[in-house]
Amino acid sequence: MLSLELFLVVLAGFGAGTVNAIVGSGTLISFPTLVLLGYPPLLANVSNNLGLVPGSLAGAVGYRRELKGQGTRLRWLVPASLVGGSVGALGLLVLPAAAFDAIVPVLVALSLVLVVVQPRLRERLAGRLVEDRDGRPSTGLIVGVALAGCYGGYFGAAQGILLIALLGSLLTDDLQRLNGTKNVLATVVNAVAAVVFLFGADIDWTAVGLIAVGSTAGGFVGGRYGRLLPPTVLRAFIVVVGVAALIRLLAP
Repeated sequence: MLSLELFLVVLAGFGAGTVNAIVGSGTLISFPTLVLLGYPPLLANVSNNLGLVPGSLAGAVGYRRELKGQGTRLRWLVPASLVGGSVGALGLLVLPAAAFDAIVPVLVALSLVLVVVQPRLRERLAGRLVEDRDGRPSTGLIVGVALAGCYGGYFGAAQGILLIALLGSLLTDDLQRLNGTKNVLATVVNAVAAVVFLFGADIDWTAVGLIAVGSTAGGFVGGRYGRLLPPTVLRAFIVVVGVAALIRLLAP
């Protein structure tokens, strides 16, 4: 890699770590950057996933105050994310690379739509909140988190938005506390997928290391200062990068 490319990958990792801690969908910054630099989509996805694990953990640590009192909830939802992430990651390895090349533009496009409609989605779901029963999430939420984990283990972009939509629709709690929950669940999915990839996927360790450095710093920044950043600016940036990636992916 040229020095400029190295810097761009670290910067993309920083942006992804920051955005993941705040709203999710940071993969739409780091994954497209790798694709635009010439990485094959499957290699870019796997290397990006591994690189984002430290950043996801940093974001979860940044929201540790919001996680107080959520032990029972997490004891039910973390296993769901663990199972879902494992299934999604295994699916990525079992399906041929050509299938991923065909599916990923659709996933990127759907993720971009989710980024754009996120504010309105939250508004529509705000009136449908359901309390936990004795601290145990509903069965529907547990299943939904597992399905979101499948998606996250396979690709990951906008996984956080899916999770926050599910949590916001089926739990009665402060949005920042739910964001902390989202960060933990996304970390679990990314980590279990990373373990699966270590045993069965091609990995570019230079990209992994660069994204890890950037995403870790971004995760701490997002966890600490994310509440001060305008979500509209973040969404606009994500959409611009994502559209550029779509053009690159669909180019003959």
